[in-house]
Amino acid sequence: MPSSSHSSRTVITGMDLREHFRATVTGAIANQRVEIEEATVFYLVNMLAYFSRADRLFEETPDGVVLQPLALIYGKAIQARSLAERHRAFKHLGDVALLVAGLFSESLSRKVVDVDYYIAMGSTAYGCLSEESRQSLRDQAFRAIFAELSRKFLLLVDVLAEVGEHSRLGASDDLMRLYEIWARTGSARAAGKLRSLGVEPVASSFGIRRN
Repeated sequence: MPSSSHSSRTVITGMDLREHFRATVTGAIANQRVEIEEATVFYLVNMLAYFSRADRLFEETPDGVVLQPLALIYGKAIQARSLAERHRAFKHLGDVALLVAGLFSESLSRKVVDVDYYIAMGSTAYGCLSEESRQSLRDQAFRAIFAELSRKFLLLVDVLAEVGEHSRLGASDDLMRLYEIWARTGSARAAGKLRSLGVEPVASSFGIRRN
């Protein structure tokens, strides 16, 4: 019988990511008996697929690869010059907070802020989006989704934690270190390991040295 790690790697590389996340998200929701609308499930699946590109979650700095600080994203929302820009920032804030709290919560134990901070920030961001979506016909379709994400944020953190276990995406230290090695060296081995975890490495402005 194949090991669980080998099985997870085969699933991610052999299936469309959205199909994989759809299966793991719906499975976790069923296991935990969480009542959630189909539209919100669709949102979660697309969110996970979107952040499978590491550069959308991690930032490369001269000091290494870091998770995007929530305070910085919140500042962008507050200082936004348009409602659309404000909504994009709050959506990103909610998404990053949910993803980190669900998949990478163990890494927060050594940080100044812990998982409760991410839960509070994410729930608030989605709540703001739900309230402000009243003002835009274009965004009203997402109002119920954002309201449910805000209201059930903690439950969905647990759902994503189970998704991370099945997808091997919860090993935050290993994932960040692999991405840092790839970003600094262009290592084909590191890139291959990232892809086996469902993360697509993407070149950035910091450049990649290839030996």
